[in-house]
Amino acid sequence: MFVRTQGFISKMLVISMFLLPVMGTESKAASDTEKGYELAELFQNTFIDLAERVKPAVVNISPVTSAPPGPKPKKPRGGPRETPPGSGSGVIFDKTGYIVTNNHVVGDAAFVEVRLSDKTKFKAKVIGKDPDTDLALLKIEADHDLPFAVFGDSSKVKVGQWAIAVGNPFGLDRTVTVGVISALGRENVNLSRYEDFIQTDASINPGNSGGPLFNIRGEVVGINTAIINFAQGIGFAIPSNMAKSVVAQLRDKGRVSRGWLGVGIQPLTSELAQKFGVKEGEGVLINEVFEGDPASVGGIQAGDIILSVNDKAVDTPNTLARVIAGYTPGDNINIGVLRDGENITLVIALVERKDETVASAPPRGMKKYLGLTVEDITDELVLKYKLKESDEGALIAVVEEGSVAEKEGLQIGDLIKEVNRQKIKNKADFNSIMKASKPTETILMRVTRGGRAFFIVLKPRAEE
Repeated sequence: MFVRTQGFISKMLVISMFLLPVMGTESKAASDTEKGYELAELFQNTFIDLAERVKPAVVNISPVTSAPPGPKPKKPRGGPRETPPGSGSGVIFDKTGYIVTNNHVVGDAAFVEVRLSDKTKFKAKVIGKDPDTDLALLKIEADHDLPFAVFGDSSKVKVGQWAIAVGNPFGLDRTVTVGVISALGRENVNLSRYEDFIQTDASINPGNSGGPLFNIRGEVVGINTAIINFAQGIGFAIPSNMAKSVVAQLRDKGRVSRGWLGVGIQPLTSELAQKFGVKEGEGVLINEVFEGDPASVGGIQAGDIILSVNDKAVDTPNTLARVIAGYTPGDNINIGVLRDGENITLVIALVERKDETVASAPPRGMKKYLGLTVEDITDELVLKYKLKESDEGALIAVVEEGSVAEKEGLQIGDLIKEVNRQKIKNKADFNSIMKASKPTETILMRVTRGGRAFFIVLKPRAEE
């Protein structure tokens, strides 16, 4: 194990010296220097003691092999050390042998090999996996109590506090690295469905996956999961509170059950925010409500803006999806909604999450004259564009080249359901509303494509 400390200690010595009074005499300066060393050593010993205390709870995880016992053939010296596919780290959090790690470390395996700090090996059973958070729960059977680490409260983590990562990067067992928490609430990293990552500059490398991120007290505040491979000092950890909730369900029933609202959602761009009378990024726009699901039963409507869940503000689709998923089926939640400028609160009884996605993205872009032609829905068009027989709206039949409609991503076969918050049942409804609109007026449309809905704003060109 290699832990680089010299540069760190030197920096702490400099900081300590700045904290001491400047006396000006040679003997006093020598005394102050000695006090600086003492302060630096006290600080250093905090990390030494912590490392010695927590390392025994960190384990190495690798695939179960069928290789015969005995010494392995030696590899040529000087070459890079190989890390077995799927190998990584984990942390024991219960003296009876429960271990948390990443789902991607376990993969499809039912059993994996776990190596403890004393070099003993166990065949661990995979109790359960949760790809949506990239977490997995393992269990090893030992004839004695095992060293374990304690979960801390990740909601109390602050940017700038110390962070200590322990794991097995590139097969280097129980490597300790030190840094700080550099950001919180990171999402849109595209590593898992529900993202709320802690970002740290404590060095994390391949093989650290599944290992713990500790605070200065030696409490697990995160499970290290990924790095940005083209950057330095950017690693991500799953918050401990999320990990505790997931492993508790995996331990009890082998799977995770999550709440389901039953809506399609999208972020509020500046154009959409202006049309709905809110600030950009203030809440999440509902573009679709699935019939018979909790949102529909509870009174949520397309065009509503969800501002909060149980008084917790939500400002992105990912945040809303994660917050809802954090509740269990059967929970009643209060949802704060902005509807036509009025704030209302709705009580929704959640059911178990379905596999459908809850977020749909509008076409890229956003810019009258629209440059599109619509027609009524016919039986032939229902088959051609895979519409429902009960669908109502104006079907886009022509999109003119170079038009605003084309530039904003509208396509032939898109079904216009609303214009400026007025429902559209057919071509006549659409033409009537468009005839009454002003040439310079921005148009808010609700459109469905492939069974998924989105809102879009069409702007008039400046020369019009």
